[in-house]
Amino acid sequence: MKVILNHDVPGLGELGDVKDVAAGYARNYLLPRGLVYAYSPAAIGVFEKRKAEIESRKAEKRQTSLDLKTRLEADEVNLDMPAGHSGKLYGAVTNASIADELVKKGYDIDRKRIEVPGRIIKSVGNYKIMIRLYEKDEATLRLVVKGHEEKAKAAPNAPPARKRRPEFQEPAANETVGVESPVSSHEKNSPAEV
Repeated sequence: MKVILNHDVPGLGELGDVKDVAAGYARNYLLPRGLVYAYSPAAIGVFEKRKAEIESRKAEKRQTSLDLKTRLEADEVNLDMPAGHSGKLYGAVTNASIADELVKKGYDIDRKRIEVPGRIIKSVGNYKIMIRLYEKDEATLRLVVKGHEEKAKAAPNAPPARKRRPEFQEPAANETVGVESPVSSHEKNSPAEV
């Protein structure tokens, strides 16, 4: 089914775009929410009148994208991750961890727009990360992954060390424990005393 987008729809397009979508998707999701109009001469006429507004919005998005690109390429992201002495990370750097770090710096970029070489980074070093912006614009972000060694910690829920009970302590060197002399046991059982 051919439709004209009335709003920007992530994964589909932006305002004014003509798209071909599944009839069920249009009928059950897009049309009831007012996100699209069915493609018709009347709808084309409405969007022709709004053409100047749509173009000004797109020009504004291009300018915002260009500003964001210059800011990202001038910036550098540093991540400090736990790593072994050889530089191999105990975890991995993914597009989600880079997006979280960018949010801390004041950038609002969807993690799906961040392209990590090899999908994950597993070692310390310097990397170039591609970030897809508006239309065909891409920014190259410098990423520095530093590693630090973590010291082994006791488990927080580990039971305390058990103390030895007194009955299991070893006897002193001059003590004999639990051994009766053969004479005393013989004297108890002798038939003369019975």
